[in-house]
Amino acid sequence: MCNTDFSDANLSGVYLCGANLRNAILSRANLARANLSGANLRGAHMRGVNLREASLTDADLTDADLTDADLTDCDLTGVKGLNV
Repeated sequence: MCNTDFSDANLSGVYLCGANLRNAILSRANLARANLSGANLRGAHMRGVNLREASLTDADLTDADLTDADLTDCDLTGVKGLNV
């Protein structure tokens, strides 16, 4: 799924544990309550993404663009590469 365009997609509640989403385009996607634990999100374009109540435990966000992302109640335990 790397390099895939999920812009504006409704992915609320999806289970993507360990998924390879490297360089994926997730701009403005709804990932509320999604499980992205251990996912590879290196270089992902995530501008304006909704990650409310999502789990990103141990995910790799190195070089991911989270500009204007909603991280309300998002579990970021053990996340790699997150620059805040």
